[in-house]
Amino acid sequence: MVLSGCAIIVRGQPRGGPPPERQINLSNIRTGALARRAPQSQPDQKDTPDEPYAFQAREFLRKMLIGKEVCFTVEVKTALGREYGMVYLGRDTTGENIAESLVNEGLATVRREGIRGNNPDQARLCDLEDQAKASKKGMWTEGGGTNTIRDLKYIIENPRNFVDSMHQKPVNAVIEHVRDGSVVRALLLPDYYLVTVMLSGVKCPTFKREADGTESPEPFAAEAKFFTESRLLQRDVQIILESCPNQVILGTVLHPNGNITELLLKEGFARCVDWSMAVYTQGAEKLRAGEKSAKERKVRIWKDYVAPTANMDQKDRQFVAKVMQVVNADAVVVKLNSGEYKTIHLSSIRPPRIEGENKDKDKRFRPIYDIPYMFEAREFMRKKIIGKKVNVTVDYIRAATSSSETSTIPAFAERTCATVTIGGINIAEALVSKGFATVIRYRQDDDQRSSHYDELLAAEARAIKNGKGLHSKKEVPIHRVADISGETQKAKQFLPFLQRAGRSEAVVEYVFSGSRLKLYMPKETCLITFLLAGIECPRGSRNMPGGMQVAEPFSDEAMAFTKELVLQREVEVEVESMDKAGNFIGWLHIEGVNLSVALVENALSKVHFTAERSSYYKTLVSGEEASRLRKDKIWANYEEKKVEEVVHVMEEKERTANYRAVYVTEITDTMHFYTQDVETGTQLENLMETMRAEIAAQPPVEGSYAARRGDYCIANFSADGEWYVFCLSVTCTFVFDYREIVPSTRLAVIPPAFSTRTLAAQATEYTFAYIQVPQDEDARADVVDSLVRDIQNTQCLLNVEHSGVTCPHVTLQFADSKDDVGLSLVKEGMVMVDVRKEKHLQKMVTEYLNGQESAKTARLNIWRYGDFRDDDADEFGYKLKK
Repeated sequence: MVLSGCAIIVRGQPRGGPPPERQINLSNIRTGALARRAPQSQPDQKDTPDEPYAFQAREFLRKMLIGKEVCFTVEVKTALGREYGMVYLGRDTTGENIAESLVNEGLATVRREGIRGNNPDQARLCDLEDQAKASKKGMWTEGGGTNTIRDLKYIIENPRNFVDSMHQKPVNAVIEHVRDGSVVRALLLPDYYLVTVMLSGVKCPTFKREADGTESPEPFAAEAKFFTESRLLQRDVQIILESCPNQVILGTVLHPNGNITELLLKEGFARCVDWSMAVYTQGAEKLRAGEKSAKERKVRIWKDYVAPTANMDQKDRQFVAKVMQVVNADAVVVKLNSGEYKTIHLSSIRPPRIEGENKDKDKRFRPIYDIPYMFEAREFMRKKIIGKKVNVTVDYIRAATSSSETSTIPAFAERTCATVTIGGINIAEALVSKGFATVIRYRQDDDQRSSHYDELLAAEARAIKNGKGLHSKKEVPIHRVADISGETQKAKQFLPFLQRAGRSEAVVEYVFSGSRLKLYMPKETCLITFLLAGIECPRGSRNMPGGMQVAEPFSDEAMAFTKELVLQREVEVEVESMDKAGNFIGWLHIEGVNLSVALVENALSKVHFTAERSSYYKTLVSGEEASRLRKDKIWANYEEKKVEEVVHVMEEKERTANYRAVYVTEITDTMHFYTQDVETGTQLENLMETMRAEIAAQPPVEGSYAARRGDYCIANFSADGEWYVFCLSVTCTFVFDYREIVPSTRLAVIPPAFSTRTLAAQATEYTFAYIQVPQDEDARADVVDSLVRDIQNTQCLLNVEHSGVTCPHVTLQFADSKDDVGLSLVKEGMVMVDVRKEKHLQKMVTEYLNGQESAKTARLNIWRYGDFRDDDADEFGYKLKK
């Protein structure tokens, strides 16, 4: 750097970091002082202007020396450490003498006081000065050089207007100071504006000022500053002034050898900054490419960088898939070549939503129709990509999040976020440009974002400017869609209209099973449940009053077939009739294919006798016959019936009494209880001791385990400080004992030698058979207290009586007396009998009912009131009428 016409700063070659600097003052000459701005802390002082020819002398040296090698000799060193000497251009003293050149050009005067006559260097300087005077060079010209004083402008009254007046055209400038790698002080020519410019689109590590006034550099801050200084300081450059938000001037510095912004990124000295990239005029994609290059090479600030998809195979990062469903404006379900279904979320966009409203209060709330522009966004996606092949590029995996009990934020499962394109069009960008989605703003250090994030921001800016969709000032579209699914009266009124209409257009909104669908009728703006006519499709599993109904064979395959063929497609329907529940029955066609016929032909459904009166009956029968001959799917085990009658003798099922010893470990407030088998007690204790010894020898690292629902892992139990195996859910159900809510930091991976393969989960949940759980809280609490006193932490005998919805129903016997625990509760008048209808259980039911009658006669507990009838019992509790 050239400080003035007679002072320069030099430094050696860098070795392992920025080299030390050294100031050299030229001996025996004097040049004019440059302008100096008054300290802002002292408003009474005024700015000092240039002395004549001071700036010209500085410029003479700057153009001669900056970036060049010089040789210097130190002649005098003052007590304050200031060094005076001679500077020569080049590597030795044979080069051009800088002081002599300045004097010869009339840009410096010679210090004649104290001249020693025997010093040839001083004598030569005097001769050169006399020659310059005679030739009237530089400061020796007539007029005194007042025209060489600059009109420096330190303050710009309206920076935004100033930047706009430049019209983003390159302005000649000299970089006067480098604050850090991405902030410089520049002298704009020819008007001498001194401005601070922040490089658009990037940010380098900075120097933080501490409370004591010292500066502490962030990692690589000094290296980044040196990188910029060594290339730009006091160089002639061009600056494009691009924007001025909040009085900060953003710009791009162009040097003949390149663009410093892009170089900083490529060498790992800077990172991209979203808020200022939008104004970068040289192409934001170049900045992203430079940053990506540095990340891949892990240089400088990216030395510890791990890409969001670093652990994924190439085939998992980029693949082609078929869109099966548009879940939301930012999520689709695709089918991979392997046949697997996968949910893909569009990176970095947010679908329309309602802010600050508790939608759970209104059960009628339907997001697809009630949230403004949600329906338009879904329809845009559906029409563009449903059923089509798309290119998927995974950008990042968003980890699963769980909500706390006090938080209103919902829990989200792990999300695969990707850029989805079709025909070269980015679906997310198209959505944002239509105003059907907004772009998510991230923290600067959050690298989990779309690989086309800048294009998304630009698309959103266009949508805002043009007032599209969510950014429109017009009234939001309202969709009044009537849902008549299951509404028998409304369906009856609507049925004649649909029957007369013949084929009606519809969109399949949901597939319940292979033959049961939910349709949206666009012209009628209503939702209906639609059953396929003429076929009998395998039923899937469902909850029934008596428990879970098991799915019939090939029910899942039938539903998958229907989904792939018609879900969210535009179809035509012919309504023939309706059932008593208000569901319409008829035929569904898609691109000339009758769905009922297609299911039968693919051996996923049978022909129903009701099809005989239909015009499609022959087609259905021929399709069924062909499937039957192939013995495909539902016909795989089909055998022709023999003519002679086959009589099946159904054997009466008997109750099985196979009691085994168990240890009751816990009783819940709902009268469910957990047991452990006595047989495996010793094996469990040995396994736990071995596992705890291994954990003590090699304790797990706190917080290293990423918890996922359903995982088996180990947790530290607060009651005794020991480690137990448990299955992760909302609360932690310990496989070998109790329950507790624990923070994720107390979880760890289960050692492989102690997994549930070695020993199955020992804590098994049961409930009592033949008795009803009191609905009244006080009555139930009394029963639970009695059970805790009698059987908790004791050994009993257990027999499974029948299955249940959530757990098996069992009877318990006391180990010593062999008395039935549930029957004892009935005889004490604490619970009522749950009457089962199964024939093989009638003996036990009769015994329980006899016990209940004895409790009634003795007027015990719930039967303590006098006159009553069985139907006086309130179904919501044991509160009887007097």
